[in-house]
This record gives sequence, C-alpha cells and structure tokens, in this order.
Amino acid sequence: MLSRLSRISSRNVFWTCPEARSSPRVDRVGAPISLATPSRYSLHQYSDGVTIVLGALCVVLLGVVAGLAVVVRRQQAELATAEQHVAELEADLATALRPPPAQKPAERAISRVIRTASRVREQGITGLIQSTLEDLSAWANEEQAEIVHMAAPDGTVTLFFSDIENSTHLNARMGDRNWVRVLEAHDQVLRNRVTQYRGQVVKTAGDGFMVAFRDAEAACRAAVAIQSDLRRPTEQLRRHGKIRVRIGIHTGQVVAKDGDYFGENVAMAARVTDLASGGEVLCSDAVRAALEDDAQVRLVDPTDPIELKGLPGTHVVWRVVPPV
Repeated sequence: MLSRLSRISSRNVFWTCPEARSSPRVDRVGAPISLATPSRYSLHQYSDGVTIVLGALCVVLLGVVAGLAVVVRRQQAELATAEQHVAELEADLATALRPPPAQKPAERAISRVIRTASRVREQGITGLIQSTLEDLSAWANEEQAEIVHMAAPDGTVTLFFSDIENSTHLNARMGDRNWVRVLEAHDQVLRNRVTQYRGQVVKTAGDGFMVAFRDAEAACRAAVAIQSDLRRPTEQLRRHGKIRVRIGIHTGQVVAKDGDYFGENVAMAARVTDLASGGEVLCSDAVRAALEDDAQVRLVDPTDPIELKGLPGTHVVWRVVPPV
C-alpha cells in the first residue's frame, strides 16, 4: 500500500514540478525528442535547389533571347532587301509614267537640216528623194508606235485634275500682283503633296494642274491631303483670303505624246473635275474599281448614272473623303 502511494506521489511531483515540465522529453532509448524547426542543413539544401532551378531558367531565357535576336536580324535584312526591291520597282514605274520629253521646234529644224545636208553629200539629189520617201514611211510608223506607247506597262494611269473655284473673280478682286502670290502659295501646296505621293505634274495652265499617279490610291490620298492643307492655309493664303480647289480623278489608259497625255480618259478626268465643288474631291467609278479594300480613303455619296459632256454612256461619280 505504501509503495503504491509512493508511485502516485512521484507522478504528481513530476507533472507539477516546473523543472519537470521544462525538461526535454526522451524516447525509450534516452535520446531527447526534438520539437524545434527544421535543421540548418535542410534549409541549405532547399536554398541550393532553388538556386539551381533559377540558374537553369536564366540559361533557358538567355537562349530564347539569343534566338529571337537572330530571327529579328534576319527579318531586318530581308525587310531591307524587300524595301530596296520596292524602291527599284517604284523608280521603274515612275520612269514609265513620265511622258517622253517633247523635242523643241528649233532642235527638230536643226536635226532636219543636218540630215538633209548629209544625204545630199552622200547620195545626191536622187538619193535624197528616195530617202525622203523612206523617212515619211518611218515617220508614220514612229507616230503609230508613239500613240500605242502607254504611261504604264498595262497602259493604265490615274489622272488628277485640279483648279481654283471662281479663279477669275478672285483674280479681279485681289489684283494681279496679289493673285500671283496666291497662285505661288497654292502651287507649293499641290507640288509638295504630289511629290510626297510620287505623282508627276504633266502640265499646268494658270491655276489648273494635270498630274499622273502610279495608282488610284496615291492620287486619292494626295487629293485629300491637299484639301486638308488648304483648310489650314499658309500665311500667304490667310492674308489674301482662302481659296477653294476642286479636284477630279479618273483611272484609265492614255496616250503619251510630246510630253503630254491624250485620249478619252483624259477628257473623262476633266469632266469629273467639272462636277466638283470647291473643297471637294470627286472620282470616277473606274477609280473605285482600282482601289484595294484596305485603301486609306473612303468613297461616299455615289451619284446616279449621269451623262458627261462629249463622252458616251452614263457614269457614276463618287466623293473621296479621308478614312474614319
């Protein structure tokens, strides 16, 4: 009985004694049981693993960046080659669009005198007469070949006509000296935009321009840009009053002769211009057909089929406006 009470007493002492509660627990063998956080060795292992993974990711990313850099350099080289090819094609097309320069009358007369004198010296009068007949035949063939010569390889060019609305009245109101200054400012606006969109001025007459473009969109964008510039006039134009320019555009085959363009499609472009009001750009249905779906202009407000003076059939005319 006494021994049993002794064991119970010893247990109570163990659980109530602060030293007993604070002493570490031991297993059956006698080694203390650890209740603390993981050891330093485990933390080092974890840190080393994370470092290895991050290093591997960095190597992979460097490889990807290097690969992208190679691809970008290759694409840049291909783009430069393509741009050079496009520039060469545009230069060739610009040469095709340029009408052959007309020979001056004095140059033609001098050439004829020199050729005639040479033939008289070499062939005599009889030979000269025979050569003259041959020259007439050759001249007819050359004229025919010149008429067949077109502005572009497929015979198509886009023509742009413009003039100032009520120019005669404006000239009378401003006086000749101021009117000349206004024309100079107007011409500068038109020529800047024509050059920007790679057009070529065929001829001018007073305040009127006839311009050829390599494609329909270039002509339309140049016309829209010109109207936008004129709505924000230069100091010269502000000083003497705003001017309103009307522009007409048509696409079709033309004939290049003596530095000029001729044919029914030239007349068509002029008739479309006649329909325009000041500040407006109009184009024919042929221009609409020539524009791509992603052209940077919009065609709106088509007319009903109408007759144009001197031209057969009826025609639809559109208004050209900037993109939305």
